[in-house]
Amino acid sequence: MKKTLLRLALVSAFSMSSASVLAENITVFAAASMTNVLQQIGEEYKKQHPEDSITFSFAGSSTLAKQIEQDAPADIFVSADQKWMDYVAEKQPNKTQNIKTLAENELVLIAPKDSELKETTIKEIDFKKVMGESYLAVGDDNVPVGRYAKKALEHFNLWADVENRLSKAKDVRAVLAYIERGELPLGIVYSTDAKVSDKVKVVAVFPQESYGKVVYPAATLSEKVEAKRFLDFLSSASAKSAFEKAGFKAVQ
Repeated sequence: MKKTLLRLALVSAFSMSSASVLAENITVFAAASMTNVLQQIGEEYKKQHPEDSITFSFAGSSTLAKQIEQDAPADIFVSADQKWMDYVAEKQPNKTQNIKTLAENELVLIAPKDSELKETTIKEIDFKKVMGESYLAVGDDNVPVGRYAKKALEHFNLWADVENRLSKAKDVRAVLAYIERGELPLGIVYSTDAKVSDKVKVVAVFPQESYGKVVYPAATLSEKVEAKRFLDFLSSASAKSAFEKAGFKAVQ
């Protein structure tokens, strides 16, 4: 009996040791606007692959791309535009593999929940009047949401009116935070960021022709089998459903 118990204990210990050896961590660098949905998809992935662990690092795409350029240990990169994916592919050509587009998004104008503004069109918004002596929250010049915002404002001939009254943030979630706290009257974010907050409301949607497409390309940056497996999972039916529920658009 004692020998049998000893054998079982050894088998159990060996199994646990083997699982530990096989366990692999996947480090994902991803655009801040993907925070909620990727964490959700990551949980679904781990149900199927409990032996793997996932560590997310969310920030502005430009910040992450620069870190990857300096050999930051990322296994996957998810950018909020093609420009920074192309930058990473140019700076780390031997690492950047399996590029694919995961989803699309749209640009919206938001205000604090208690704002008197009603939902309307961009053309109907009197930015000077609404902003008064305050500022418009946007992403900085390097992050995708900042560049999309500038392009959209230029399209509506509004850039000259607001150029000197911009409060630039490091990423889209920082823009969202300004409006959530009621520090600024207006901000430009992605529709999915507005959707995750009950402290802001969308007052207008920028038409796509004013800024182009917001796309999210992703790529592997290591030879880990697990990295490719998780990237493939991000294109699965389960992941697509999660993206759509979060407000992202399916890739056509």
